[in-house]
Amino acid sequence: MVMELGALRTFVTVAELASFTRAAEQLGMPKARVSTTVQQLEAELGTRLLHRTTRTVRLTPDGEQFRERALLLLADADELQALFQQAPSALRGRLRLDLPIGLARAAVIPRLPEFLALHPQLDVELSTTDRRVDLIHEGFDCVLRIGTLEDSGLVARRLGELAQINVASPAYLAAHGTPHTLADLAAHRLVRYAPGLGGAPALWEYDIGDGLKTLPMASIVTVTSTDAYQDACIAGLGIIQAPSFWLWAFIDAGRLVEVLPAFRAPPMPVSLLYPHRRHLSKRVQALMDWIDGVLRPFLQAPA
Repeated sequence: MVMELGALRTFVTVAELASFTRAAEQLGMPKARVSTTVQQLEAELGTRLLHRTTRTVRLTPDGEQFRERALLLLADADELQALFQQAPSALRGRLRLDLPIGLARAAVIPRLPEFLALHPQLDVELSTTDRRVDLIHEGFDCVLRIGTLEDSGLVARRLGELAQINVASPAYLAAHGTPHTLADLAAHRLVRYAPGLGGAPALWEYDIGDGLKTLPMASIVTVTSTDAYQDACIAGLGIIQAPSFWLWAFIDAGRLVEVLPAFRAPPMPVSLLYPHRRHLSKRVQALMDWIDGVLRPFLQAPA
């Protein structure tokens, strides 16, 4: 069985737009031809890839798996086509990446137009989430991770470390006082950040040169995103420990105040992860080099 790349692109476009009509418009093809192409692909594979109703088009479980593999094949085909093109503007194809919300909003997205101006034939799909996506199964070319890495079999490119500070709102400090020692924290509370609700208690983390230490603390609010973490602190719900570079603007504006500077949480490593392949595509390499340059002013050198 030989599948044409054109048929794969047609299927992927229908799946991503969830519409035969919109896919036909984007591809510049008659809708009937798009429909026939997908039907022929399903016949070759011997399985249904899409559920169709009068209002919706959605992937079947087999369609989900096929789409992931098709995206990889199309990416490889685009890379093969550009293999001997030397000009940076010649890079083409799709780039799919995932970034933590805080870094995306504060550093990467404001400068993304620069990258796309350098590479106008690239199509960037940007996911911003604080959950740890599955790079392989969700079809990402690379992901940016903050924190200690798990043994995932992925290739890691360490970019640096994010310094952390402790902050609280003026309203919170007016109500609870300003802590000056670790003992003072017994009368205070943290906003607890966790990937999932429930779980372990809130902990104050600090490193005074002899390794990471933790101190259990009270907490009345748990959040699952960095945006909510920051907003809960500004609202006076407790102290937070977070990367300094996106908090300084709030400190300068008087909305947050740094506390206990001698007892900061240790810096958090920042890494780019990508699949282990013999040859890293030029467009993925270009994207990672660009992200490295964008983030360098905000990061400490790796320990």
